[in-house]
Amino acid sequence: MPEERREGRQIPDSEVSRSAALEGAAPKKSLASEKGLLAILIDGAIMIKGPEWAQRILGEVHKTVLGQDKIIERLLIALLSGGHVLIEGMPGLAKTLLVKSLAAAVGVQFERIQFTPDLLPSDVVGTMVFQPQEGRFYPHLGPIFANIVLADEINRAPAKVQSALLEAMQERQVTLGGAAHPLPDPFLVLATQNPIEQEGTYPLPEAQADRFLFKVLVDYPSEAEERSMLRLWGRLTETPKVSGVSSAEEIRQLRSQIDQVYVSPAVERYILELVRASRQEEILGGQRLLSYGGSPRASLALFLAGRTMAWLRGLDYVSPALIREIFPDVLRHRVGLSYEAEAQGIQVAGVLDQLLERTAIPEAD
Repeated sequence: MPEERREGRQIPDSEVSRSAALEGAAPKKSLASEKGLLAILIDGAIMIKGPEWAQRILGEVHKTVLGQDKIIERLLIALLSGGHVLIEGMPGLAKTLLVKSLAAAVGVQFERIQFTPDLLPSDVVGTMVFQPQEGRFYPHLGPIFANIVLADEINRAPAKVQSALLEAMQERQVTLGGAAHPLPDPFLVLATQNPIEQEGTYPLPEAQADRFLFKVLVDYPSEAEERSMLRLWGRLTETPKVSGVSSAEEIRQLRSQIDQVYVSPAVERYILELVRASRQEEILGGQRLLSYGGSPRASLALFLAGRTMAWLRGLDYVSPALIREIFPDVLRHRVGLSYEAEAQGIQVAGVLDQLLERTAIPEAD
């Protein structure tokens, strides 16, 4: 049996084949494959490489936030894909600083809304204000009218406020006084949740959580990153400043490049099989581990996110490996554990791992 030697150990053909399937060979019929990523002309301009654009943003964000490259990549994917992100992490992990720095680097307008139990929908979306001098009402637009909006501790506001925000996220417009006011483009909502403080909170209903493209988990930094943070922020006389290296107009133009990324029929089927598997007990060995699975919106989210991730990494096609990598962030807030699973101490992450293991990886077209 022929064998491949890699880094001093012998790898059987079966393992090599599985690795090739995970990576996915470049599709033969992709326009992007034939001409090369930089050679495609869109509106008379040569395409910008995804990695080049991402490194510009990362270079600026890293002036204030160390590490967290995976989280930053997910936020960029959501920004380019027109999605929104639910961020969960312990207090003090620089979630607010990260979002603010990202907005500054991208060069777009940023607003932060601190959600509290006494917040009103009008505090978020705006209201009509009476002008006595003219004897008429005028719209006063709320802080949601920004390109990047940080909804801090979204689960601390009552349901009517959450609904007002999430409706605006879905419709991308706000109606005030009978007139529709479109939200800016791009428009990205980043909502944070604290996983340890549940008293006085209003958990997002399943239907509302489904409107977020991702749910990302922010972890503690490594020791080296934390030490670097001390040196970066331990100076009283100097404060790092982030410069804008992109713009809203550039982001709108980049979307036409992302649309050129090829998704093969095999990868499309793989996306559908993964999401549909979350609704089928037989896939999980007949165990009823999930009370509900991913909706069709989850399939669309995987498709859009996979294509944007491929572009950011300099690829002109989507491989099964990219779908597998992004699958947990797309599904973790779209599925619910059954009572049986909770009684056994099973976590959502474990169930998603089972779905990945039990769903066949497609061969390249």
